[in-house]
Amino acid sequence: MTGRVLVVAHRLPASLGRLGTKLVSRGLQVDVRCPVEGDVLPRQTERYRGVVVLGGPMSANDDNELPGIRAELDWIPEVLDAGTPYLGLCLGAQLLARALGATVSRHPEGAAEIGYYPLYPTPEGSALFPSAMNVYHWHMEGFEMPSGSKLLATGETFQNQAFRYDGNVYGLQFHPEVTREILLHWLESGMERLALPGAQQADGQLDSYGEHHEPLGLWFDRFLDHWLSA
Repeated sequence: MTGRVLVVAHRLPASLGRLGTKLVSRGLQVDVRCPVEGDVLPRQTERYRGVVVLGGPMSANDDNELPGIRAELDWIPEVLDAGTPYLGLCLGAQLLARALGATVSRHPEGAAEIGYYPLYPTPEGSALFPSAMNVYHWHMEGFEMPSGSKLLATGETFQNQAFRYDGNVYGLQFHPEVTREILLHWLESGMERLALPGAQQADGQLDSYGEHHEPLGLWFDRFLDHWLSA
């Protein structure tokens, strides 16, 4: 497999985790841009095998305060119009939902998903999610379903967990790219958020990492092969 994948990050240095490892292992080059730090997003995305938009500490609703978020919301429809495969992870999925006209908001009871939580496939998502699985989350907001999209997986606290739009455009509320190093960094830098309702404590997250890291990695391999093959 040859070509380049554009990865849009929301902080520098960008932590691609096993996303980067898996893309490089497939012979792909990775082009990282960070618009919230001033990077310009390419207008001709047809030359990329795909676009991945990562998570970040800001909100998809911060377009009035952060020009980089406004730039992404304006740019995502161009990516879709070009027919470039798109994969949004956490914030990247919420930005996709907003760009498609859906609402992104906090849980009505102030709950968060920080840690490992079960994800359940819908009938439309059974090919990509053959069974229930535990995935890693770090978010306080969720997305409504964009018009014309298909719900692929659900959760208990935030119902909408994965969706597909127009063929090869996906939004995933969770973080399949997380490695132990990333997890440790997030736990250290975001320790105060573990006090939010629903958040799991650090020891429990590390124990769950040991249990779920490998099966989630195998799932991510299959998903990326499906996403890139189209």
